[in-house]
Amino acid sequence: MENVKGACEEKMKKAVEALKNEFNGVRTGRASPSLLDKIRVDYYGQKTPLSQVATVSVPEARLIVIQPWERSLIGEIEKGIQKSELALNPSNDGKVIRIAIPPLTEERRKELAKMAKGMAEQSRVQVRNIRRDGLEDLKKQVAAGGVPEDAVKKEEDELQKLTDSYIQHINKTLEEKEKEIMEI
Repeated sequence: MENVKGACEEKMKKAVEALKNEFNGVRTGRASPSLLDKIRVDYYGQKTPLSQVATVSVPEARLIVIQPWERSLIGEIEKGIQKSELALNPSNDGKVIRIAIPPLTEERRKELAKMAKGMAEQSRVQVRNIRRDGLEDLKKQVAAGGVPEDAVKKEEDELQKLTDSYIQHINKTLEEKEKEIMEI
């Protein structure tokens, strides 16, 4: 029976990690190399993550500097950034690409906060689905026999507590991201 709770906890951890990774791609008013994590560049016919073909640094709070390892990639990197949903405007001097991060408008901040809430809700649903699957596994074990009813009830309670703690974790992560988005 313990394997049901353990398996559920592992899946819930992954759901929270996935949410955090998704939040990294949500733009705030500050520059961060993780903003560009989802950008892929055509590198010798392969779609390659930007971090594998260039050095990304943040010398100032509102500036990202990208130093490609090969000059020929500058155009590809610029195209990748422009095609992304980040609404950023890269400029280059032939050697490096600079991206000035403009402050977000109030309307855009609210839009991003709403988007973050949607992502968090998807994660909460995912965690609840994991709980539901775990409960079904417990019921199958009872049907197969050999498992006392009170032990199953205890395990169901443990699974609920686990679910509640992960949902709290998701809410806290969302709260931090909203705070980050809304700060000027």
